[in-house]
Amino acid sequence: MHAKTDSEATSIDAALSWPPRSPPRSATRPLYYVQSPSNHDVEKMSFGSGCSPMGSPSHPHYYHCSPIHHSRESSTSRFSDRALLSYQSIREGSGRRRYINSAIDEETDDGDDDPFRNVRLYGCLLLSLFLLFSIFSLILWGASKSYPPKVVVKGMLVRNFNVQAGNDLSGVPTDMLSLNSTVRIFYRNPSTFFAVHVTALPLLLRYSNLLLSSGEMEKFTVGRKSGRNIATVVHGHQIPLYGSVSPHLDKLSLPLNLTLVLRSRAYILGRLVTSNFHTRIICSFTLNANRLTKPMSLIHSCTHHH
Repeated sequence: MHAKTDSEATSIDAALSWPPRSPPRSATRPLYYVQSPSNHDVEKMSFGSGCSPMGSPSHPHYYHCSPIHHSRESSTSRFSDRALLSYQSIREGSGRRRYINSAIDEETDDGDDDPFRNVRLYGCLLLSLFLLFSIFSLILWGASKSYPPKVVVKGMLVRNFNVQAGNDLSGVPTDMLSLNSTVRIFYRNPSTFFAVHVTALPLLLRYSNLLLSSGEMEKFTVGRKSGRNIATVVHGHQIPLYGSVSPHLDKLSLPLNLTLVLRSRAYILGRLVTSNFHTRIICSFTLNANRLTKPMSLIHSCTHHH
C-alpha cells in the first residue's frame, strides 16, 4: 500500500466527521411562556408575526424582522380591518332587515285583527268627499246671491176702458167696467255662471181694494248676462163698480196700483244646488182721461221688495 500523504489524511478525517459538530450547549435551556392573544392581537396574528421565537433577546442567534415582514404585516392588518368592517356592516344590515320585517309583520297582524278597518276607511273617504262637495256648493250658492235679477216695469198701455150699466151676479144693478191693457216688463240676469227660470204670480190691477183686472205671465228662461222683454196682457170684463168709479170718462182720474210678483230659480249645479230669488214690485199711478189709449211710463212709479 502507498503511504498516505498529510493532505489526504486530513480530507478523510473531515469526511468522516460530517456533518460538523454543533457547539456544546449549556445544560439548562431557557424557558418561554405562551400567552393567549387578546382580541386586538387577532388581527396581527392572522398570518403570523413575521418573527420566529428564535428572535428572542435571550437566543444567541437573535435578529430583527426584515422590511419584507413589516410590509406583509401592514397589508395583512389593512385587509383584516376591511374584513371586520364588512362583517359588522353585514350584521347591522341583517339586523335592520329583521327589525323592518318584524314591524311589517306586526302591522299586518294588527290589520288582520281588525275586520272593520276597510269599512272605516271607505266611510272616512265618503265623508271627506261629501264635506268637500258641501263646501264647494256653499261657496257657489253664496256667490249666486250677489247676482239678483234686475226687473224694470217700463210702462202700461190701456187699449180699452169702458164703463156701462149692468147687474152683478146677484142681480143688483150697478156700473160695470171692462178694461184691457198691456204691461211691458224688462228682465235682466246679471250672473256670469248660471241661467234663471222665471215664473210669476198673476199681475193684479186694483183700485183701492177693488180688483179691476189681472193677467197671467208665461214662464220664461233668461241666460247668463242676458235680458228679455216681456209683454203681459192685463184685462177685466164686467167688473161691478158699485158707484166707486164715475161713468163719465172725460172726468176720469183713477188712482191704481199694479202688483207684480216674480219667482226666479237658478240651477247652479243642476238640481243639486239651486238659488231662488223673489221679487215683489208695486207700481202706483193715476189713470187720467187724457192718457187713455196712450203709453204710460212706470219706470219711476214702482218700488221693489226682495
